[in-house]
Amino acid sequence: MPNDNQPVLDAEGFSPTTGSRRTGGRLIVLSGPTAVGKGTVEAKLREDHPEIWMSVSATTRDPRPGEVDGVNYHFMTESEFVDKEAAGEFLETAVVHGMAHYGTPLGPVEEHLASGVPTILEIDLQGARRVRERAAELGLDVVTVFIAPPSFEELKRRLIGRGTETPEQQAKRLETAKVELAAEPEFDIVIVNETVDKAAADLWNVIADEYGIPRE
Repeated sequence: MPNDNQPVLDAEGFSPTTGSRRTGGRLIVLSGPTAVGKGTVEAKLREDHPEIWMSVSATTRDPRPGEVDGVNYHFMTESEFVDKEAAGEFLETAVVHGMAHYGTPLGPVEEHLASGVPTILEIDLQGARRVRERAAELGLDVVTVFIAPPSFEELKRRLIGRGTETPEQQAKRLETAKVELAAEPEFDIVIVNETVDKAAADLWNVIADEYGIPRE
């Protein structure tokens, strides 16, 4: 007997009511302010749940020492990137510092979603907005997750404590963080990164709910 809450899909996997594309689950778009610890939370999540798939970005910048093509980034020439962009092969693109192109390849995202593999894209605030717009055009389902600090003072403490920036750079990052924190209401779900273990577990529960798999 059909579920009244289940969307009706046509033969090609589209819902005429929502315009959504059928997938094994929604694309998890992860973002948050600078220094909030997104990368650390992501690393813990991947350690605990290696079955998830993290989208690998494409870029036209040169590989840095130790970076591996297809693992850290998909490295390509500018002409290759521009051709793929023109062909609609990216979910989103950006030019960073007026030089290098960056983008999220669309094909692998769609393939993993269609296979029911938990699929995550970690991206900055502007990128998350571009993904949301492009996904709406494509009929691709996304759920946006914002990683937030317990407080701005705690974010400041963490940023200063890691000691990787000059005082001037720290001040600039904190001003950027204020703008990014103001975007929190734009997101579907907010996870407060009080501890890495708890934030990673909370993120997994979001993924589990989306993909119909057991929570922690």
